[in-house]
Amino acid sequence: MRLSELSERSGVSTATIKYYLREGLLAPGRRISATTADYDEAHLRRLRLVRTLLQVGGLSVAAAGEVLKHVDDDSLGRSIRLGAALWALPHPPAPDAEEGDEAQVTARREVDRLLEELGWDSARELAPLNPDHTSLVEAVASLIRLGYPWDAEMMTPYARMMHQVAVHDLDFVETYPSEAERVEAAVAATILFEPILRAMHRIAQQEETVRRYGLS
Repeated sequence: MRLSELSERSGVSTATIKYYLREGLLAPGRRISATTADYDEAHLRRLRLVRTLLQVGGLSVAAAGEVLKHVDDDSLGRSIRLGAALWALPHPPAPDAEEGDEAQVTARREVDRLLEELGWDSARELAPLNPDHTSLVEAVASLIRLGYPWDAEMMTPYARMMHQVAVHDLDFVETYPSEAERVEAAVAATILFEPILRAMHRIAQQEETVRRYGLS
């Protein structure tokens, strides 16, 4: 398809598409002449992913480019390729913890105990590099500071449910035929599924509250 058709089908203006091409978010089309290029379904799919990263995920163009760099790196194995792409997504900044912060020390110990009890060996091995591990430790530390006894036993049922969610996520990803499509789908799913899961969690809490205590 020509640029105008790509614009029409994607809903993205030709000027914006040209900007994405200049920034490396979209691969160049197949050159037909000095002024014309041909684009295919892969370009259309990538455009939709770029819009998801920017508009739904709130990523900057530079951050989106970093994620897509890993998505496109077919020299990596599937696990590393997907992990690198997901780690490149924005994470909340870790607060500055005081030296010897007891809550953080306890949280780190309990998270490690949780991973050990679950048998999540790769998660334990990669913990020093994983921004999600850092986010989990900080969240648990905050709960401990508030006086909530969050330990490995408290987290275990939640972790097991999240593992089932991960199984469904990858079952969905594996419905796509190519490796590039699978990694793209995983990144898009991470951005789109998290607000869905958060909303369903809150709705479920509301439903259970009414079941237990009524509407009064």
